[in-house]
Amino acid sequence: MAISMYQASIPQLKKMLGNLSSLLTKAEEHVAAKGIDGAVLVEGRLFPDMFPLAKQVQIACDQVKNGMARLASIEAPKFDDNETTIAQLKERIAKTIAFVDTIKPEQVNGTEAKEIKFSVKEWSFEFVGEQYVLTWIIPNFYFHVTTAYNILRHNGVEIGKADYLG
Repeated sequence: MAISMYQASIPQLKKMLGNLSSLLTKAEEHVAAKGIDGAVLVEGRLFPDMFPLAKQVQIACDQVKNGMARLASIEAPKFDDNETTIAQLKERIAKTIAFVDTIKPEQVNGTEAKEIKFSVKEWSFEFVGEQYVLTWIIPNFYFHVTTAYNILRHNGVEIGKADYLG
């Protein structure tokens, strides 16, 4: 039995968004316990030419909401990318999950061969649905979730693999 497009994407993406929110909760507890300004983490990055934590969370959410909306042929909500606190990042995750919860399996299933075309800055992309999920959405999503985890861990938040995997 083959796995459906819905099962290959939405349940795991939602689970990992929840795990990311839990990581951010631990980050809130960490800054409160240490008396650190939470903006230090929100603006934290692993290397000067890498995006900060806020952008990592924003992009992870965008991969899910925009990707699933493209597959389902519906409009994705627009977010302003203006989060400056950990609580705001958690709210963005919650809004993303709430949106994805509105997508029904029948809106995504059967989209394996659907043409997906979009642009990011000066780059244009063309995929078919299955390729889009497996080679674009999922790898990009995990890259940004993992980078967010690494920024938190690098800055002393006591999290580990079990927190990442949930």
